[in-house]
Amino acid sequence: MESDSNALLGEFFAGCPDLLFVASAEGALLHASDALREALGPAALQGATLAELAHPDDRAALAEAWSRLVAADGPVSFRVRLRDGSGAHRPLSCNARRSSDRGVVFGTLRATTEVTEEELKAFRLKARMFDAIVEHLDDTVVWGLDPDAVCFYHEGKGLAKIGLKSGHLVGANWFEIFDDEARKAGIDLHAWFDGTTHRHRDEFFGIHWDLWAIPLRDDRGEPGAGVVCVSFDITEAKRVEKELRTQLQQIEAQQRVIRDLSTPIIEVWDGVLTLPMVGTVDSVRTADVMDSLLSKIVEKQARYAILDLTGVEVVDTKVASHIIELVTAIRLLGAEGIVAGIKPNVAQTMVALGLDMSQLNTQRNLRAALNHAIRSMTRAQAPSVAASPAPAEKPAP
Repeated sequence: MESDSNALLGEFFAGCPDLLFVASAEGALLHASDALREALGPAALQGATLAELAHPDDRAALAEAWSRLVAADGPVSFRVRLRDGSGAHRPLSCNARRSSDRGVVFGTLRATTEVTEEELKAFRLKARMFDAIVEHLDDTVVWGLDPDAVCFYHEGKGLAKIGLKSGHLVGANWFEIFDDEARKAGIDLHAWFDGTTHRHRDEFFGIHWDLWAIPLRDDRGEPGAGVVCVSFDITEAKRVEKELRTQLQQIEAQQRVIRDLSTPIIEVWDGVLTLPMVGTVDSVRTADVMDSLLSKIVEKQARYAILDLTGVEVVDTKVASHIIELVTAIRLLGAEGIVAGIKPNVAQTMVALGLDMSQLNTQRNLRAALNHAIRSMTRAQAPSVAASPAPAEKPAP
């Protein structure tokens, strides 16, 4: 019968999820549940005393509490930090009492959220830092929501801009107040509690806000303790951005005008277009010219397009090949491309590239190119005279 009791007692200590122990009157651990062995590590297996496991700062209080326990007839509760298997001291609450024969002590330990003085000092410092940030950052609103979306913190200098005071919405349920408005703006407030960070840029109360919803974590580091939201007034930044966009659009329009003025396409004769180019011709400018000229040829149904390079002093190595491509494209549209006024240094660049310019129609200057185009069109328009025998002369009367 006694063996059965010992077996049940052993099974109880092995299976009980609580941190149970049996200690001697001097505080040495005689028996420990498997849960306690796992929590404290090898020390619980080697019969260490609670005083040896206690944090040095807690040993005096533990000795005083143990003295009360040994002398008392009922249970005694106290708190102590015990060293675990990793060497860290875990805050625990102990509830114990002396056995009826006063030979041993039965006790249980539970994890506690007791905060040390150092931890409390660090927490207060963090709180002061947070308050300082909120109090001194202009155009900012910060609020905290618990897991039920009830506001427990509502501060920030930006509140005055929307007609609210410090702590104005503390105690209010965010879903009840803002859920409908948020959905209209495409914001799902319920998604803020999914454990991930959310960011929105929207307009509320006539102000543009950059809003961050950040999950709060519990003591185990898991999300679910609520959400802290930080919202920045970016109305001024939006205004500057809009002005910059307007300025960029104006600059782009001006650049288009400048490009059009720098490469004007002139219809100098019916069916003859000329494109006088001046200054330095680069690849970007040549590409713009190609698009504009080809479109104009189609629009005007032109038969000749003259590229006047008289005013061009320098071209880069890619421009010569672009000119060949442009003339080829003009030919594909059913027109003829003529290059006029090539300077000696430009000609040398084109020759040095080794390009095939046998099909390139070049003229000395713009006047020669116009004469060529007009003569060609005149010949094409002249009526063809079919060869036929001369009529026979009538005999004189």
